Amino acid sequence: MNQTITLFIIAKNEEAKIAKCIQSARELVNEIIVVDSLSEDRTVQTVKNLGAEVYEREFDGFANQKNFALSKVHSAWALNLDADETLSPELAREIRQTVQSTSCAGFYLPFSNYFLGKRMKHGGLNDEYHLRLVRTDKARYEGGLVHEGLKVDGPVERMKHPVCHYSYDSIDAYFRKFNKYTTLAAQQMHKNGRKFCLLFVLCTIPFEFLKRYVLKLGILDGMRGFLWASFSSFYVFVKYMKLWALQQEDNK
Repeated sequence: MNQTITLFIIAKNEEAKIAKCIQSARELVNEIIVVDSLSEDRTVQTVKNLGAEVYEREFDGFANQKNFALSKVHSAWALNLDADETLSPELAREIRQTVQSTSCAGFYLPFSNYFLGKRMKHGGLNDEYHLRLVRTDKARYEGGLVHEGLKVDGPVERMKHPVCHYSYDSIDAYFRKFNKYTTLAAQQMHKNGRKFCLLFVLCTIPFEFLKRYVLKLGILDGMRGFLWASFSSFYVFVKYMKLWALQQEDNK
């Protein structure tokens, strides 16, 4: 029996990258679904021109958005990519061959991460696996506004070849997303009842930098490794400062 695959993507203002993402999987999948969060650029027209079925939906959290996308999948298998990710040709072939005979319910895919135009080989970016390929009827997303988790009912395995993740082409691009994600993270912590603790923040920030730059050898990635460790540490600092601000609002 031929095992069909649907690619699904959630997106907002991804006109510049989403075509490359879709094209990397076009020969593998029989259906493409894009859930667009009210983009202000040409994202919707771009993906429609590439044959995608588009649903426009206001963003209310990553788990909700992806569960909505998953609910529209009709194929036996569902493959999730972000707009700034592409399948390597080797991975596309591996997926095509594997799904025809496997008893697994899902697969973790390895990631090759690129930062400021160059592949990162250290700093924790060299050993990432994410659960992105699942049997549609066995999968669901859990979580809140940010850091959603994909859960499957059944055994999972790992594939060998990578997804290429072109995360941030410039420092400007990093900080355009930075504000959104730190706000969502702070809102989720606040919703979960997390309390701000200055001592925790003072201890955590230096450790976050040392973990990425020294313990995980980000230093070997040169200036990009230094920037990634610095920005990632600053991300943690800012999300906790935003949590503090939310708690101040509660006390008014």
